[in-house]
Amino acid sequence: MGVAKQLYQLQETDLELEANEQALRQISSQLGESQAVAKARTKVASESERLKDLKRQQQSLEWEIDDLVSKIAAIEDKLYSGRIGNPKELANLQHEVEGLKAKRTQLEDKALEIMEQVEQTEASVANLSREFKKLEAEWQSQQQQLSGNMEELKATLSELKHKRQTLSASIDPQAIGFYEQLKRQKGTALAKVEQGICVGCRISLSAAQLQQVRTGSLVQCSNCGRILFLA
Repeated sequence: MGVAKQLYQLQETDLELEANEQALRQISSQLGESQAVAKARTKVASESERLKDLKRQQQSLEWEIDDLVSKIAAIEDKLYSGRIGNPKELANLQHEVEGLKAKRTQLEDKALEIMEQVEQTEASVANLSREFKKLEAEWQSQQQQLSGNMEELKATLSELKHKRQTLSASIDPQAIGFYEQLKRQKGTALAKVEQGICVGCRISLSAAQLQQVRTGSLVQCSNCGRILFLA
């Protein structure tokens, strides 16, 4: 086997290695919690906290209303007991009852508003929770798939690295050094020859160059400098 063919096989292996390493890096970047899941969780937590606050307000209002009801009942008991004969005291008690009832009405209106907000927020929490669970389930499924793909890529990379070592061991070290130098300079060290044209730069080769390439020895394209390989 000519050295050009050996180097071409090495280059094909290197290109496979690079592609798989890039795929592995991409998968690694996708592992871990997604922004969408984190954002959904934050929304659920925020809305749940709002619901708790509304329920605390609702409970506080109910306690205040219950307290006012007790006070009103106690004062009205006095008013209608017949034990108070002083008109001024009766008038004061009546005024106090009216004030307490007015405050109770305000609190009841406020409690009704809070109740509606509680119902709306409960519905919102339920919707957000469903959306979060859906996103989380999709994310977990994706993570399992990515983890499986990662293990497959690692196995493939291990095989390719072993293949490269085997190929490298069969190639002249000076040829490998020249290959590595061209690879650093040009990205790919070898270019195929198809229909008398260097695929690397699309320049036609002379008959003499083509004859040299056919021998399988190291021949560089006179235009792009890559090693030429005739499949």
